Amino acid sequence: MLLDVYKKDGSVSAEKANLEDFVFSIEPNDHSIYLAVKSFLANQRQGTHKSKERGEVRGGGKKPWKQKGRGGARAGTSRSPLWVGGGTIFGPKPRNYREDLNKKVKSLARKSALSYKAKDNQIVVVEDFNFEKPSTKEFVSVLKSLKLEGKKILFLTHNHQENVWKSGRNIAKVKVLECNSASTYDLVNNQVLVLQKSSVDYFNNLYSANKGGLN
Repeated sequence: MLLDVYKKDGSVSAEKANLEDFVFSIEPNDHSIYLAVKSFLANQRQGTHKSKERGEVRGGGKKPWKQKGRGGARAGTSRSPLWVGGGTIFGPKPRNYREDLNKKVKSLARKSALSYKAKDNQIVVVEDFNFEKPSTKEFVSVLKSLKLEGKKILFLTHNHQENVWKSGRNIAKVKVLECNSASTYDLVNNQVLVLQKSSVDYFNNLYSANKGGLN
């Protein structure tokens, strides 16, 4: 698949970006995408939630009143879960939510996400560029030129470009990442995927060794 490569001013350059079929035109596997997104979201959880149970609440060591003779229910502690100020029954405890996926499923999920984007015409390829200094105004100008202003965008660079990242981080609905750190969740959680041309080459080369397999 060949796509036009746009310049920063929105004009079409003489270059073409080749989106290899074994990356951008495979039969998408929905279940692999589901597993990858589920794993990503689970791994974002800190798992530090905690509530105090009956034995952990301070106080309540003395029996509130004698066992019999009051005409009321018996009580052994004022920190019973039934009382205000008491402990929590089966409350949350710290735990690890981490979910791991094998490399083949991760790769299949990413290729499936990229293929969906290509199929739905949600990929825009731009020339490789950087800014002399961080400039949100300049980044917004690029989006306007590409007619992408106001859309939810994932902008992928081939390597770490500090000025581009700083220019885009304060713009609503825009996320700038290096292409090697973009998860399946990042690839599907946007309206338009903007790739610098070298990012297309990165994905093509990454999976070129296993064109016929799942890697």
